Amino acid sequence: MAYDDLRSFLDTLDKEGQLLRITDEVMPEPDIAAAANAAPRLGDAAPALYFDNVKGFTDARIAMNVHGSWANHALALNLPKETGTKEQVQEFIRRWAKFPVAPELREDPLWAENTMEGDDVDVFQVLPLIRLNDGDGGFYLDKAAVVSKDPEDPDNSGKQNVGVYRIEVKGKRKLALQPVPMHDIAQHLRKAEEVGEDLPVAITLGNDPVISIVASTPMKYDENEYELAGALRGAPAPIAPAPLTGLPVPWGSEVVIEGVIEGRKREIEGPFGEFTGHYSGGRNMTVIRIDRISYRTSPIFEHLYLGMPWTEIDYLMAANTCVPLYEQLKAEFPEVQAVNAMYTHGLIVIVSTKKRYGGFAKAVGMRVLTTPHGLGYAATVIVVDEDVDPFNLPQVMWALSTKMNPAGDLIQVPNLPILELAPQAQSPGIVDKLIIDATTPVKPDHRGNYGNQVRDLPEMNEWLTKLQQLAARR
Repeated sequence: MAYDDLRSFLDTLDKEGQLLRITDEVMPEPDIAAAANAAPRLGDAAPALYFDNVKGFTDARIAMNVHGSWANHALALNLPKETGTKEQVQEFIRRWAKFPVAPELREDPLWAENTMEGDDVDVFQVLPLIRLNDGDGGFYLDKAAVVSKDPEDPDNSGKQNVGVYRIEVKGKRKLALQPVPMHDIAQHLRKAEEVGEDLPVAITLGNDPVISIVASTPMKYDENEYELAGALRGAPAPIAPAPLTGLPVPWGSEVVIEGVIEGRKREIEGPFGEFTGHYSGGRNMTVIRIDRISYRTSPIFEHLYLGMPWTEIDYLMAANTCVPLYEQLKAEFPEVQAVNAMYTHGLIVIVSTKKRYGGFAKAVGMRVLTTPHGLGYAATVIVVDEDVDPFNLPQVMWALSTKMNPAGDLIQVPNLPILELAPQAQSPGIVDKLIIDATTPVKPDHRGNYGNQVRDLPEMNEWLTKLQQLAARR
């Protein structure tokens, strides 16, 4: 069953024992964010959290940690909640093969029940806003799917974008948005500003679980997120036109905020506790003027805690970061076996590959750095042999321990782009990147003395199954 809205997914989480309803009265700060900070520490089956008794609010409904475990992520993809990490990535790859699946235009969207327009707009009346970390510069919307179009080619659905960006609330009709230069919305904004125009946007909150996944997937510029959602759902993604901008938005959203990014206008935004586990400082960022809010009666505000990993964002942007990189590399290097880019949104990428000839692994690593995601995120690439599972960190550490020789296996590439949030960059947005070749040398590279490698015994897998069965009976 494909979920058309957040509420139906919360019902499933509840039935599966993956939703924890907090019925005691809680303080908006720090209780809600602290609980969401703590939840992933419960492990890979951590539940989502639902708060509806918040001190100072008369009618608040706040959902946290909705994607914050592998169990919840599996259920979002209609998989058994016990499905393992590697299996979820493999299933994501299988469904990617069905991309694109065109979306379905539906009437009577759920978010059309209530409206605020013009000077009557007040985001504080619609959303129970809270700060996430004690050093944040204000209230943030950090799990919204933002829709925009290429102003030079607005009828090209491939060039529209549905992306997740951090958004600070600056006033009842004013927001600040960070358009990372490598992201599609930054290209849309640049094109609008070059001709002296504002950029229309629709900001959707409380979306069905797959929309949140695709909105945080690093797709190519001309790939449509709704078409990927259809492939992942196994059914077309339902959409509807936003009434003011006409932008296609999810049919089942809780809230749709419409307005424009005001051209050539910037204001200080931040600081904010980011996915890197560090605060970003205050920077000049774009300004959004809100012109209309549409929302369901008694909307659920879905929020996302992020900070020192692992938090919900690390689960949300794990499989969907691995798979696009895998697909892009596999298309040019069929030898690539698997890609693990789960850690800190792919600031480190681990690739396993077969090799054609000496130096081949280093070439694969270079290609990672020039993918759409690698340009802005991948700071370190580790390349391992095909028999090393990049999702098995002890195996990766073995490869680093025994295959990597610093004399020739560390390739430092200076002055490459990275998102400004990356704290390791001395100059924001520029960093030296590193490729680590932890593969066995092949001709004509004759370095090292590897001889015959010890392999698993042929009967190992049979005994692994037996031992698992015996352990389950205890």
